[in-house]
Amino acid sequence: MKAIVLAGGLGTRLSSIVSGTPKPMAKVGARPFLEYLLDYLVEQGVEQAVLAVSHQWEVIRGHFNDSYRGISLKYSVEDEPLGTGGAIRQALEKIPDDELIVLNGDTLFHIDLAALASTHHAGNVHLTIALKHVADCGRFGRVRISDQGVITEFMEKSTDGPGWINGGIYMLNRRLLSEYQLPVKFSFEQDLVEPNVSSICPVAFQSGAYFIDMGVPEDYERAQSEIGCTK
Repeated sequence: MKAIVLAGGLGTRLSSIVSGTPKPMAKVGARPFLEYLLDYLVEQGVEQAVLAVSHQWEVIRGHFNDSYRGISLKYSVEDEPLGTGGAIRQALEKIPDDELIVLNGDTLFHIDLAALASTHHAGNVHLTIALKHVADCGRFGRVRISDQGVITEFMEKSTDGPGWINGGIYMLNRRLLSEYQLPVKFSFEQDLVEPNVSSICPVAFQSGAYFIDMGVPEDYERAQSEIGCTK
């Protein structure tokens, strides 16, 4: 199993707390957040990860070099910001496989990746998205799912109340990105998946596993107590 980790975030919303370092390298406890994410990939049996990096990427490379706990690491460096979609497309040049896992570098979602792959294969689709049920979708945006388990709509972040949200882990077939006319810089979610949801028909992988998105100050502080004090 191989993965792309989107680790090029600038950490703008964390600038009041973390400065002078790439967002995935923000310390949680005594360790960079990215270490916890790579620990998770090790536990899930991932053999190789491509880190899609940009802002101060040398800090990440200097810390991890070419491997971490048996996972081979490669670096896909953006000369200019490409958006999540552009970053994935560039990182695909370093992975020849037809299908792979994509994860956000500022999110930890402890799903079973083998089960995600089984759902993906059973659905015979180009994209499967891991979804998390939360008490309030207001910050994240709600995802609507058909009775057949296909994602039908992504709603705006202003939609409050309990529901399913995009958990930031995808299993995709590489040909998905070649089937649509896309610019060099684009958002995987907003420019590809959301406007083409009816033709892509992404399958939902619904999970209640532990989830934290440390991209905002309040969740960064929560991460300190929930995962920073455990390892």
